[in-house]
Amino acid sequence: MSNKTRNILKVVAVLLVLLAVLMATRTVIIPSLAGYSFWMVVIAFAMLLIASK
Repeated sequence: MSNKTRNILKVVAVLLVLLAVLMATRTVIIPSLAGYSFWMVVIAFAMLLIASK
């Protein structure tokens, strides 16, 4: 895996967690993703684990 791909995965993971936090604080409301905020954080964590290898 190239460094560019790892950096992209890390940025996407940070954006997912940021979106989940903003949805939890009711700053951003996306009704279709409201029930999936926990899974967005889990996916972001998995992406960081994959990018760290």
